[in-house]
Amino acid sequence: MLIGVVGKPSVGKSTFFKAATMMNVEIANYPFTTIKPNRAVGFVKVNCVDQEFEIQCTPREGYCVNHKRFVPVELIDVAGLVPGAHEGKGKGNQFLDDLNQAHALIHVIDISGSVNENGESVEPLSYDPLYDVEFLENELDMWYLGIIKKGWAKFVRTCKVENLETYKAVSNQLSGLRVTEDIAKTIMKDFSKDLTTWSEAELKRFAHELRTFSKPMLIVANKADIPGASKNVERLKSKYPSSIIIPCSAISELTLKEADKSRFLNYIPGDSSFEVVKELLPDQEKGLEYIKKNILDQFGHTGVQEALNIVVFDLLDYIAVFPGGLGKMIDSNGRTLADCFLLPCGSTALDFAYKLHTDFGENFVKAIDVKKRIPVGKEHLLKNLDVIEIKASK
Repeated sequence: MLIGVVGKPSVGKSTFFKAATMMNVEIANYPFTTIKPNRAVGFVKVNCVDQEFEIQCTPREGYCVNHKRFVPVELIDVAGLVPGAHEGKGKGNQFLDDLNQAHALIHVIDISGSVNENGESVEPLSYDPLYDVEFLENELDMWYLGIIKKGWAKFVRTCKVENLETYKAVSNQLSGLRVTEDIAKTIMKDFSKDLTTWSEAELKRFAHELRTFSKPMLIVANKADIPGASKNVERLKSKYPSSIIIPCSAISELTLKEADKSRFLNYIPGDSSFEVVKELLPDQEKGLEYIKKNILDQFGHTGVQEALNIVVFDLLDYIAVFPGGLGKMIDSNGRTLADCFLLPCGSTALDFAYKLHTDFGENFVKAIDVKKRIPVGKEHLLKNLDVIEIKASK
């Protein structure tokens, strides 16, 4: 799974990325600090099933704190996009192409309005951040449109001459954008099957629908702690009621994680509080009090972990499933509940078997729901936080 982090320059996009992954990336308040895309691992947070079995897990990947399991996902941070990016402005075409394989997008905006349309610093609240949502969605739609229109006339003729299933042809043509047959089929219901009749307006609408389905996106309203920014959050929610909008302070999350790493405090990402465990300097106390009062007390979280979890479990509709056994939860390397896998909602026991290993899928005999201690068949639908044992013939 790959999640793209997008936005215009200097809105705190790289700060969000670093706070999510703790990867060392350059952070500066000027346009195009990021040129080449950064890729790193972040984590989604789930309740670990180890507590239900009164054991302590030892993950192979990710980590577990106080029975909160952090499961790895990959993030990509591309350079800031500016108006006209789809036409190549600010190397926009290159940066958009970096997003081809992303399953979903996180759009980071400066909700305090302290960065103008070109990514330049201005007085807080002097720029309307709502323009950024419209601008980025338009850039993404035009990017899709440009790809669709490449060889469109030839594509249309081929579909007609060879009498191809339109949705299959479209998904094949746009497979690089993760447009599946199911997505194409769903969207094509609202369009004429005769592609030769499509107008420019219909092509644009088609591009928009494809982008919305194949690259679901949430909005991170960064710098929500700046005085006056909360009003912009409410305006944003009012204008885009169908969008998921997360108030955020990426710098607060980064500060808390770094303090936890330095053992000044205990903090579990996504929590609404932290515990100071070492004497702090006055400036450190003041900074943490600011985060508590203006972020955690007001929003209940910094927004970073919340955004990752919502992308994976709400936008992409994935579930977390643990491999385990009735007899034991320890693998051959001595790790307890070593793995936790993310699968699309609707996955079956057989899908999970193939996820573990091709041999398990091909030689599937049955699965066992370890929590209920009952056998289930290959078509059994899995639920979030299931523990499943796979039985296969040798």
